[in-house]
Amino acid sequence: MRDVVLYGTDSMADWEYGHVLGGVGTAEAQQPGRFRVRTLTADGEAVTTLGGLRVAADGRVEDADPAVTAVLVLPGAETWADGHGAVLGVASSMLAAGVPVAAICGATLGLARAGFLDDRAHTSNAPEFLAASGYGGGDRYVEEKSVSDGGVITAPAAAPVDFAAAVFRAVGLFPEPVIDAWYGLFTTGERRYFEALQGGGA
Repeated sequence: MRDVVLYGTDSMADWEYGHVLGGVGTAEAQQPGRFRVRTLTADGEAVTTLGGLRVAADGRVEDADPAVTAVLVLPGAETWADGHGAVLGVASSMLAAGVPVAAICGATLGLARAGFLDDRAHTSNAPEFLAASGYGGGDRYVEEKSVSDGGVITAPAAAPVDFAAAVFRAVGLFPEPVIDAWYGLFTTGERRYFEALQGGGA
């Protein structure tokens, strides 16, 4: 069993990681024993999301073990302009071990501050948003809903479905046709994608 590590932090945006967790839960219901979600925080204590949900922690983020981690998920929050040194250190260890790191919205600012986006194609809420970090990767910015490069997945706040689909692909959560059908359903609502999912087992 591999861990999908969700970095829990106060004011994290509920909608940005919800599809990822829902997908993992669905996959585990169909084929148990492949993945588990672990919510790890800087101090091992509970956090409160932007929506006011109180989330218990499974431990400290430094407890994350690259050997059993499938992906490190960094949700956006109102606090990424500074700090978060512990999880950024963990992100470095994960990438060195070949474990993908997925950051959305404000978390991309944290990656930019730490230099992870200097030499990788990436996206975020806007070029100006990341430029405030003083990072050196402005010429690698891409206007897309999700970008994957060098083990790093990035997305803006308004693209949680694209973000989740990229995470699903990175960890092999579902077969590719199932991910395509899931993405089609959540971006268009068309019945044909629902029927494809029913036939595909998701």
